[in-house]
Amino acid sequence: QVQLVESGGGLVQPGGSLRLSCTKSRAIPSEYVMGWYRQAPGKQRELVATMTSAGIRNYGESVKGRFLIFRDSDSNKIYLQLRELTLEDTAVYICYLALRQRQDEYWGQGTQVTVAS
Repeated sequence: QVQLVESGGGLVQPGGSLRLSCTKSRAIPSEYVMGWYRQAPGKQRELVATMTSAGIRNYGESVKGRFLIFRDSDSNKIYLQLRELTLEDTAVYICYLALRQRQDEYWGQGTQVTVAS
C-alpha cells in the first residue's frame, strides 16, 4: 500500500498562482504514472496532469499552457504549478499514482483549491 499526501492548497484570487505537492509514503517501482486529478462540486473527477516515470507529461485540455507538472530529482515528490487561475479551477485536487501499468491505483485525500475574488 502506498499513501499519498497532498499539500499546498488554499484560497487564491483569479489570475493568481499556487503550487501543490504530493509526497508518497514509500519507494515505488521504477515504472509508474503519477499526477493530479480534480473534482469540483457536482462534477465528475477530471484529469489535470500526469507524468510517467519516463518523464512524459499529459495535461487536461482546460489546463494546458497554464499548469505545469514536475517532480523532484529523486522522484519522492510530484508538484503541480497552477498559474492564471480562474473561478473554474476551484476544486479538490487529488494526487494519483498508478503502478504495474495501472493495475494498482492509489489516491490521496485531496487538497482544496478555491479561486475567488
